[in-house]
Amino acid sequence: MSKSTPANDALAQEFVQFSLDCGVLKFGEFKTKAGRMSPYFFNAGLFDDGAKLGKLASFYAQRLVQSGIEFDMIFGPAYKGIPLGAAVSIELARLGRNVPFAYNRKEAKDHGEGGSLVGAPLKGRVLIVDDVMSAGTAARESIALIKAAGATPHAVAIALDRQEMATEKQADGSTQDVPYSAVQYVREQVGLPVCAIAELSDLLTYLNAQDGNAMGEHLARTQAYRERYGVK
Repeated sequence: MSKSTPANDALAQEFVQFSLDCGVLKFGEFKTKAGRMSPYFFNAGLFDDGAKLGKLASFYAQRLVQSGIEFDMIFGPAYKGIPLGAAVSIELARLGRNVPFAYNRKEAKDHGEGGSLVGAPLKGRVLIVDDVMSAGTAARESIALIKAAGATPHAVAIALDRQEMATEKQADGSTQDVPYSAVQYVREQVGLPVCAIAELSDLLTYLNAQDGNAMGEHLARTQAYRERYGVK
């Protein structure tokens, strides 16, 4: 099976509905880190109780199984990746696949066991689990950390692929849009498969199906945003 996310599939549609029900996915006017005014906002931090986090982990696990990606352990980058990676490892164990889990601290600890890594030793093929990939900075930092520990960064799993152009900092400190997304950069330049539960195209499919009710009004604005900032 392909290691890319299946387009507009049932799992993705169920995930979009779940994200809306939880208030994680919202519509309106939101300023992104890149300074763009987005018609939607995805805040994985609002998967904020046991039931929501457990269901989210189930989506990750199902998508990972569908992807065919094989890995030896999970790494959750600080901060949002920590509970996500832990939850996914618990769900996989529940399904009969028990894999080690580790995460990092933003600041190295100078007492006790010390260092910036917590959990199982990093070794073998490592799956990085995070929420979204905007600039790819967290992924690059995780990849460098995993390599420094002598392990192999093998793949990345995220909840939502926004499918929009990344930005790169210029010499004068300004930022400039580039014709590829952070996900595409990791896939094509770094060479790691990226497994997403859903993509922006799945959200557009969902909104198109809602045309005629209150939710359908967000379709045109989201489509216009995709046309302006989206990547193929």
